[in-house]
Amino acid sequence: MIQRAKSLFPGLSNGEFGIIDQSSVPIIQSGDGARIKDSNGKAYIDMTMAWGSVLIGHANPVIREAAFNAAKSGTNFAALNTQMVELGEKIASISPCVEKIRFVASGTEATMLCLRLARSITGKNKILKFEGAYHGQHPEGIASMVALNDRSSAKANSSGTGAPWTKENVVVAPFNDLESTRSIIKENASDLAAVIVEPLHRCLKPVDGFLSGLRQITQDSGVILIFDEVVTGFRLALGGAQEYYGVKPDLVAYGKALGGGFPIGAFGGSEEIMDGVNENRYSKLNYTWSASTTGGNPVSCAAAIATINILSEQQSYEQLHRLGGDFREQITEILASEDEPFQVLGDGPLAQVVFTDKPVNNSRDWAVANRKKGHQLMQQLIKEGVFLNPMGTKMYLSLSHGIKEMEEFFDKFACALKSINKL
Repeated sequence: MIQRAKSLFPGLSNGEFGIIDQSSVPIIQSGDGARIKDSNGKAYIDMTMAWGSVLIGHANPVIREAAFNAAKSGTNFAALNTQMVELGEKIASISPCVEKIRFVASGTEATMLCLRLARSITGKNKILKFEGAYHGQHPEGIASMVALNDRSSAKANSSGTGAPWTKENVVVAPFNDLESTRSIIKENASDLAAVIVEPLHRCLKPVDGFLSGLRQITQDSGVILIFDEVVTGFRLALGGAQEYYGVKPDLVAYGKALGGGFPIGAFGGSEEIMDGVNENRYSKLNYTWSASTTGGNPVSCAAAIATINILSEQQSYEQLHRLGGDFREQITEILASEDEPFQVLGDGPLAQVVFTDKPVNNSRDWAVANRKKGHQLMQQLIKEGVFLNPMGTKMYLSLSHGIKEMEEFFDKFACALKSINKL
């Protein structure tokens, strides 16, 4: 299977899984709960959980049944359907900023539509994002993510975007640095349509006052604030990072965990802004074309409804936060014997190990850490039977990670650490 895949896929991956030993690249065949098996029958504890989209767990019977029952009546209509309406109602009832909503097929489309809508509504063409942030596969989502920009300039680095124009239309600021952000917004306010931010930036917590300060600055400057909740949505709280951190944006993008493993995306916000996608404004100024062939299909919507129902159950978020806290604490204990300084980052059911003695508040702080050792650790964990993204961005936990999986992971983590220290 590896040889067959090697003849087809650049880098022997479908994106960002740069596994050095290509003879042992896992070709996934099945998943159950927090575990997966590859085509050779090797079992892994899954710590990527489909890049966080399977927050409930693989092959959950409730989600599977909901999707199957929906599919019996038709898999897609490319139009409003009963499941889409019900899901829209659920999201509007729990998302602080959503008054109107549109469904798309992925988080990439959701963030892209937020940015297009902001540009259309404001008539401005610049976007501000934070260094190192990923907001999907469109050019603005990747700018200054593959490589950081020159610190002497707020212009984005276009590496990996395939769009050199991002240097002019995307400006970047350091996450958690409110004063630098204020200055950049003020300097570009006349051309700045929106600020887009992951409230939990990769695995970096917002420092006290950063998000609320960002909300105030954007309001004062007439700039639309977009929360990219593709990762944080339904993961930190039922109302996402908006609820968890207590800050309400103008627009929000959802994806990943919303679908319970099925492909889905959504974007929403105030009625005034979202009216920009209303077809009654077709061919007029400040109208944004928004349509998706598979967005809001009944199968994905049924899976999403089932996912929200499960997450709405009592103690789901207590379980996720307790699991994440215990996980980061135990990793810290294992690493305590290391000669090299380290930090364990994250919030909720997310974690990341960084080898550095300096505070890590933004992507520049992370970039100067010992990334080589972090990468070696991730590669070794895969060999030990832990499936994760070796690029080292984050580890995802789910409701299906139990005591047994955690005990096994910590044993494998200790073994992997010991192995790389011998290198």
